[in-house]
Amino acid sequence: MISKKIIITISVLFFSFHLFSQKDSTKVKTKQNLIIQEGVYKPLAPAKAAFYSAIFPGLGQIYNKKYWKAPLVWGAIATPTYFYLNNNSEYKRYRTAYKLRKSGFQDEFTNDLGEVTVSLETLERAQEQLRENRDLSLMWGVIIYVLQIVEASVNAHLIQFNTDDNLSLKPSFVQDPILFDAPKIGFTLKYTF
Repeated sequence: MISKKIIITISVLFFSFHLFSQKDSTKVKTKQNLIIQEGVYKPLAPAKAAFYSAIFPGLGQIYNKKYWKAPLVWGAIATPTYFYLNNNSEYKRYRTAYKLRKSGFQDEFTNDLGEVTVSLETLERAQEQLRENRDLSLMWGVIIYVLQIVEASVNAHLIQFNTDDNLSLKPSFVQDPILFDAPKIGFTLKYTF
């Protein structure tokens, strides 16, 4: 039992040394061995974007200067909100009619002659369906709200990455100089930093 603890402790210590040996990606060394700050890294920018999006949907996208995303977020939030409000009002309407009919009073689905246009079973089924639709609209609204917060935070993280042309992949096709007549297919991948 002691040997397992020692092995685990040694392995954790061994692998933890690699965590501190990473270099800062925002600093570049020049030929004179001077360190020049290439870009300003803002560690709180993703948290600010997420906070702004949590306060008001779309504000995190505006903070990230992705102005075109804000109307998309507003439309995405407005759609389930509309369906939630519509289904909730219809649910209340059918619920009130159901309660009145069960109490023996006249409801909106009974005409002046006392004829019932909607049966009691239909009122029950309509309530169930409208409540389910209302709850689904609420669920989708919450999912979209959380996703727009996550999107603003991830976008703020990605804005800070170095996207220099030196960080690109360049595929090239090389012909075999010995067997020029026989076609060969190959793939070479070159990357530079």
